Amino acid sequence: RKEFVDLYVNYVFNESIRKPFEGFMRGFLRGCPARKWKMFLPVELQTVLEGHTKFDWRLLEKNVTYTQYGMLDRTIRNFWTVFHKLPEEKKKMFLAFLSGSDRIPGYGLERFTFSIVDPQVENPDELYPSANTCSRILFLPR
Repeated sequence: RKEFVDLYVNYVFNESIRKPFEGFMRGFLRGCPARKWKMFLPVELQTVLEGHTKFDWRLLEKNVTYTQYGMLDRTIRNFWTVFHKLPEEKKKMFLAFLSGSDRIPGYGLERFTFSIVDPQVENPDELYPSANTCSRILFLPR
């Protein structure tokens, strides 16, 4: 039985995916040569490729810049009050809405910044919050 289980596990995790994985590996190594990745420990490489999965939401709040808003504006205070009451999964969904990913890039939260901008529209109640994911800008009507 042990031999059967060993052979089955080897087939499922190695043999059955060998051909598709070889294609993936060729493409991956074309864009990311292996010699560049050898400087990373496995856990470091995982962070570079996947991003950080643990968050300090207070640090995120400190890294925000404001345009047409001040840090003490009522809209901003209300935003952060509501944000910090959200469950972890909803905070990650906000991060995905803002940046296109629910993870912080490998360089870390200390350097992850975004802006909250007042779109300055005539009737802010008719506008939903929106985001520019490339520039990490949250357009937050008053």
